[in-house]
Amino acid sequence: MKRILVTGAGGQIGTELTARLLDRYGPAVTLATDVREPATWARSGLAEQLDCLDLGALRTVVTRFGATDIFHLAAILSAAAEADPLRAYRINMNGLVNVLQVAADTGCRVFTPSSIAAFGPETPRDPAPQSTLQRPTTMYGVTKVAGELLCDYYHTRFGVDARGLRFPGLVSYTAPPGGGTTDYAVEIFHAALDRSRYTCPLKPDTRMDMMYMADAIRAIIELMEAPSASLVHRNAFNVTALQFTPAELADAIRVHVPAFAIDYEPDPVRQAIADSWPERLDDSEAREQWGWRHEYELPDMVADMFRGLRTNLARHAAGAAGR
Repeated sequence: MKRILVTGAGGQIGTELTARLLDRYGPAVTLATDVREPATWARSGLAEQLDCLDLGALRTVVTRFGATDIFHLAAILSAAAEADPLRAYRINMNGLVNVLQVAADTGCRVFTPSSIAAFGPETPRDPAPQSTLQRPTTMYGVTKVAGELLCDYYHTRFGVDARGLRFPGLVSYTAPPGGGTTDYAVEIFHAALDRSRYTCPLKPDTRMDMMYMADAIRAIIELMEAPSASLVHRNAFNVTALQFTPAELADAIRVHVPAFAIDYEPDPVRQAIADSWPERLDDSEAREQWGWRHEYELPDMVADMFRGLRTNLARHAAGAAGR
């Protein structure tokens, strides 16, 4: 029987993944953890505070809960990592190696996300192959490449069933932006509803690989449920869905908010990061090995983002009125 532990459960991916795991496997076998107090992020189910940098605490929680699967999501994202590279290295690398070591000792399976940030300017841009030159230029990217290699090492050396996906930028209405270069694609929706105007930190023609969070969550679960024998790469599968520019996203938003206006004030750090990444990932290996297919196209994503955000706003307004 599966017993699932999620680290970083209060973050961008963790918020939605935990909810989906609770629905799929049940609240009694899903434990959500985060470095923050549960009162600040937990919505339902089992939850507790856990710092993955504390190897002893991690081992205690995994053993006590009897975890069979660890979904390790705790990390510092790209733009935030550039603001404090040493902190990003410490959290991203030490947290992962602790999880892999505990998994080696206890027999747990591990999922951990990689990213398009694992590639660099020397990588083929459209598309970036599954196996190719990486050479990232950011600390976040460096930790993602190293993380992929660590997962491969622990699988080869200790037999850990470590699986992962290289995600493009992720768009979600559930969690606030978490310090990623692609966060503009979330911020822009909040701005459209709040004031019908947004100042974008990227140039209007910056084409980036993106995915709606619902597709990302489904990809994680499908990969973890795929038979081991079908996986050649196992770790760091490219997955992709959408490619669009800020200008194209703004046009799609105007279908729902006709008065929406966008200005451009490129941030040098975020623009340099975006320019160093491929425009598209080649996800043919994921499609062939475990049947990956995305579902959301740009119009679908935009419509669902507005539906979700408006529902959240109405819920918050009702809660405020009731206090």
